[in-house]
Amino acid sequence: MIVEADNGAIAEAARILRAGGLVAFPTETVYGLGADATNGKAVARIYEAKGRPRFNPLIAHVESLDAARDLVEFNGEAVALAERFWPGPLTLVLPQRAETAHRISGLVTAGLDTLAVRVPAHPVACRLIAAAGVPIAAPSANLSGRVSPTCARHVEEDLGNAVDMILDGGVTQAGLESTIVAFSPVPTLLRPGGLAREEIEAVLGRPLKDYREAGVLSPGQLASHYAPLAGIRLNASTAEPGELLLAFGPGAPDGALNLSPSGDLREAAANLFAYLRELDARHPARIAVMPIPRHGLGEAIDDRLARASAPRP
Repeated sequence: MIVEADNGAIAEAARILRAGGLVAFPTETVYGLGADATNGKAVARIYEAKGRPRFNPLIAHVESLDAARDLVEFNGEAVALAERFWPGPLTLVLPQRAETAHRISGLVTAGLDTLAVRVPAHPVACRLIAAAGVPIAAPSANLSGRVSPTCARHVEEDLGNAVDMILDGGVTQAGLESTIVAFSPVPTLLRPGGLAREEIEAVLGRPLKDYREAGVLSPGQLASHYAPLAGIRLNASTAEPGELLLAFGPGAPDGALNLSPSGDLREAAANLFAYLRELDARHPARIAVMPIPRHGLGEAIDDRLARASAPRP
């Protein structure tokens, strides 16, 4: 449903987000598909709506540099970039603050210890974030693999009824996704975008590393993708000696940590990263994982588990 982004619509969109719904909204780059970044089930709906085949990290859109500081640890260079280019088309990937990391769904970070954050410049996006009162996780509002949307009609054509509301704020200005810079530990360009490399380098006073040049791969490109310390055994029915069982669905063995006792793939996706960490913290020799259906979000869950079980480099 496309709605003109007036005050009433923005207030209703904020209510939808707080209730776990999906709202598409304009930024200065492209239209984003937003969910409450603190609500795992809501974030799972993003992957479901987009048909996103992997749980790659999402960008958390926040209201201000101060709001970002509450979630991630800034170094001096990151502060300099934020002060110069925010609000604007720059995303910074920084370590999560230990004391607030629990607030952000593991589906937003894809189970990593870093969080991608940015402060958008579009007035509708700014007002929506302020009204919602939560960080908004938002990839581009299109089907996975399709061209990114630059107007509300593009979102409707791609996602239709999968979105609870589409805020129409006109055609986006940049039409290109944000530039992503990580600190690993040197400033590294993970994705070119709406802010030119040269502008960033002028502030830093030194060149950005390219992730290929620096040997840093974007999350989701690794065969063994940030796996737990324990090994992973897939398609298990019970745990063998030395193992802990990550269960799924009704009828699972008693005492096992169950991604979703009812077999709800959205609930399973929301719990995946937190449960892997919880089991890993118990230091088992291996984590045995029950089969996950390979339809809907099950495909993305299976992709993540396959990466976690891949041979370690």
